[in-house]
Amino acid sequence: MKKFVSKIIATLLALVVLLSTFSFNVEKHFCGDSLVAVSYVGNVASCDDVEEDSCESKTIEPSCCKDDAEFLKGQTQIQKSPVEKVTFTKVITAVTSYTYYKQLFSGIERQLVPHKFYIPPKLFFDIQVLHEVFII
Repeated sequence: MKKFVSKIIATLLALVVLLSTFSFNVEKHFCGDSLVAVSYVGNVASCDDVEEDSCESKTIEPSCCKDDAEFLKGQTQIQKSPVEKVTFTKVITAVTSYTYYKQLFSGIERQLVPHKFYIPPKLFFDIQVLHEVFII
């Protein structure tokens, strides 16, 4: 399960890097103040090429139409984080802390719990009610 989750996270991080470097062009066509067409891939249709319900059906002059293009640029440089050098002192510290931690808990044996499998007897009468003894 842990390998599966780490593979999913690695794939998602790779997609984030890929999408952050992706750049694309957004072109918009306005007739007057209303947005008529949007294109993410190619050129946007002008007033001559659009459908009946857009610029031609309205009584707007062709000079009122305008095209707006935005270029959304992705990240061009990716920073690689520097790999930290492993020095001899760091290795010694890690090894000694691991061995002391292991020795700390190696002497403790599992204790026997004597009442683990104890099954109490079945009560046929409630003894406290029988003898009228109650804890107050």
